Amino acid sequence: MKPTLLPVTLAGVPLRNPIIAAAGTCGYVTELADVLAPAALGAIVTKSITREPRVGNPPWRIIDARHGMLNAVGLANVGLDGFVADKLPAAAGVDTVIIGSIAGNSIDDYVAVAAAFDAADTLPLVELNVSCPNTSDGLQFGEHPAGLRALLSAVRPALGRTKMIVKLSPNVGDIVAMARAAIDGGADAITLINTVSALAIDVDTRQPRLSRGAGGLSGPAIHPIAVRMVWQVYDAIARDAGVPIIGLGGVVRWQDAAELVLAGATAVGMGTALFVDPRLPLRVARGLEAWVKKQGCRTLDELTGEVAM
Repeated sequence: MKPTLLPVTLAGVPLRNPIIAAAGTCGYVTELADVLAPAALGAIVTKSITREPRVGNPPWRIIDARHGMLNAVGLANVGLDGFVADKLPAAAGVDTVIIGSIAGNSIDDYVAVAAAFDAADTLPLVELNVSCPNTSDGLQFGEHPAGLRALLSAVRPALGRTKMIVKLSPNVGDIVAMARAAIDGGADAITLINTVSALAIDVDTRQPRLSRGAGGLSGPAIHPIAVRMVWQVYDAIARDAGVPIIGLGGVVRWQDAAELVLAGATAVGMGTALFVDPRLPLRVARGLEAWVKKQGCRTLDELTGEVAM
């Protein structure tokens, strides 16, 4: 039975349920369709697309970690032209909302991809991955409020009909300041959080286990960090600004998703969990449905931000 109490609205776009496949976990659009029907998800975020093709980092670029995984894939993708010509047409037949993920190393890169995505009828939302170093100064857009505002002030005009989600990095001293910069820059929604910077070392070879060295930690190990940051941003700015949050980080059980909702999330992303079991979103959705009923609520959004703090 399909959940009936879980429809949500994200930045004006209706989703049949709050479960979103995080960027890249379904490949470009359809790679998991054989094991997980897209209709079971509220939305799918594409692999992050850059202006030019990228081969990414050499192996190893994804490794296991206790309570999660580390990755340094390096934004490997076919590039904007290849995506629009060869990958995006498949999205037209997918029975869920598709969110285009954008990455780049300059403001011009982001603007070019955003404009192309805005011209596509199949992408009502885009998500900006701002955890990328700016080639002009070497700083990550998502770790400096001024840099983020400059980026968004350029991208926002390129999105005429498309809603803009900004995916924030947890690797900052003040996540509320970054969220405020995103909202000031015109974000229609915020995703919290991206991966946590981490390092794993092979004790036999004394070399980093990832080819690049450091990478991003995801999975259950970062879940409490995500809950804390979602609550901070919701309580300090997003609730009053009316900007919805996609809570992301270590969701493998319905209770994890429920925590993020109580902290302030409108929708919940799942990433690492899909590498473990692509059908976990079905269990999470069923669990959330039962939880909403047990809480005596008619809809999930009645519980958004309702932690007793």
